Amino acid sequence: MRASKWFLAVLLCLGSVSHPNGNAAPDAGAAKPEAKPAKDLRVAVVQMRSSRRLDENIAKTKKFLEQCARDGARVVVFPECSVTGYFDPEYMKGFTQEQLADAEQQIAQACREHRVYAIVGMPHREPGKLYNSAVVIHPEGKVIERYHKVQLAENWPDAGDHLSVFKIDGSLCSLIICHDERYPELVRLPVMAGARLVFYISHESGLREERKIEPYRAQIQARAVENSVFVVQANAPANPDASGSHGQSRVIAPDGNIMQEATIFDEEVLTVALNMNKASGSLARRGMDRGPLGDWWRDGVKRVRMIGE
Repeated sequence: MRASKWFLAVLLCLGSVSHPNGNAAPDAGAAKPEAKPAKDLRVAVVQMRSSRRLDENIAKTKKFLEQCARDGARVVVFPECSVTGYFDPEYMKGFTQEQLADAEQQIAQACREHRVYAIVGMPHREPGKLYNSAVVIHPEGKVIERYHKVQLAENWPDAGDHLSVFKIDGSLCSLIICHDERYPELVRLPVMAGARLVFYISHESGLREERKIEPYRAQIQARAVENSVFVVQANAPANPDASGSHGQSRVIAPDGNIMQEATIFDEEVLTVALNMNKASGSLARRGMDRGPLGDWWRDGVKRVRMIGE
């Protein structure tokens, strides 16, 4: 070894010179920083067929919660109005506040028993109001969020008036219901506020409206990729006579690709571990950092309800 190279090697070992990139040479005895472990959230998507029997739907929901918890799920997601079924307006308006509160209490008790989160679709009554809602239940059995569908495709509920971000095991999440998916701002604003996982519960049009099926998939994939977040969808399956919805519940990665997708007719459960480190929200955040709409978006973010556990 030539003297100059030998001298440089000695200095590098002693830590008295810098590497060519300008950073100080590392201490040979120092512990290397550990890579941040992936934070997985195990989610179960229940593609469930509901009947006109409230007690039957409650029992079925509880059974799925038990099954999914046994399979290691941390959060279990059900379709729009899965607790009551999604039927004609007169049927949907027929539930009393007491009936709905009792159904919710029974499901909350099951969450507490099995130590899982649940996102469950059901109507919700308040004085003078009836909403098409999604309730988020904590493993302790408490309700941490009650989201009311904002953009309505039906005439029986009142429209909701808020967007939200809530925590599931520390991961910031948001949710939308069915027709809401056609309105990108209902996802983008919560993502700008910090959400990295969006739950989408639905009872979309049935197979007889075939022209809608591909746009449904395209729209919700767009919500994932345009925001760099996971989207988890629970939809109701089609019935044998082609009534009901059209199934195809799915889990979508932040790059817009479908990770798992259910069949059209079957009741089934999709279970997937989401590496939350892969959901950055970067494409949504750029809207505030670049271009002429930054102030406009920042004002919108202030309208998102931030919910703690």
